[in-house]
Amino acid sequence: MIDIDKYRNFVLEFVVLYGMKLIIAIFILIIGIWVVKRLNRFIFNLMARKGVDESLRPFLSNIIGVTLWVLLIVLVIAQIGVEMTSFIAILGSAGLAIGLALQGSLSNFAGGVLILTIKPFRVGDYIEAQGQGGTVHIINIFNTVLKTPDNKTIYLPNGPLASTVVVNYSVENTRRIELLFNISVHNDIGMVRQLIQQLVNEDERVLPDPAPAIVVTNFAEHAITISTRIWCNRTDYWNLYWDLTEKAKATFEQHNIALPVPKREVFSYSENNSKVSSAAQV
Repeated sequence: MIDIDKYRNFVLEFVVLYGMKLIIAIFILIIGIWVVKRLNRFIFNLMARKGVDESLRPFLSNIIGVTLWVLLIVLVIAQIGVEMTSFIAILGSAGLAIGLALQGSLSNFAGGVLILTIKPFRVGDYIEAQGQGGTVHIINIFNTVLKTPDNKTIYLPNGPLASTVVVNYSVENTRRIELLFNISVHNDIGMVRQLIQQLVNEDERVLPDPAPAIVVTNFAEHAITISTRIWCNRTDYWNLYWDLTEKAKATFEQHNIALPVPKREVFSYSENNSKVSSAAQV
């Protein structure tokens, strides 16, 4: 016959032994959930008050939140009475397997951490990297999103991006423009430089310091290259570049500044093998 008293005593001992632990664990879980949510919100608001970069706040908040949740779960499991050594070993094995399977993603994750920490660029900066160029739209933890001037969207993985050369055009407030004008060798160089200097002086967008430089940078068979180097505010770069190029074309035409025209000498032979040469423009 079944000894009812024996099983009843076993159940009572189990309830007495583990019931209180289970009640305490549930109590810890409920209080812990409330504390984790409040603490995570407090940390996020604290980062906002301290001026932490906007793109870095969600990432740090998520990392801290995940860490707090893991600590809470471990605390609850330990309260129930589960052997933590085996549990931690299982977590370590699972983490190793996941890490091996997601090597590329982990590389991008690490790159995202570096970018968000070192901040070689920010949202709104125009950059060039990995053969691509555009305005930084979003910095995610695994990739960075660029918007090109013709409204294309480019996704750059953060792993290679963090270890490659990045050109940031938005860091400095001023930029230098270099305009190259090719003119015929028969022109008066002094006159051409004076005309260019007049165009530069008339435009208020050209900064006086550093002073503009108008110099001859190349002397070829049919052409002279005059380089005009001026400084302007970053926001005026392209408009000033286009305007000065157009004005220079009109000014050169107005003052009969000849553009370079390559010439080739052509030789022809008559029936008596006498050579006749003639110059032709190409």
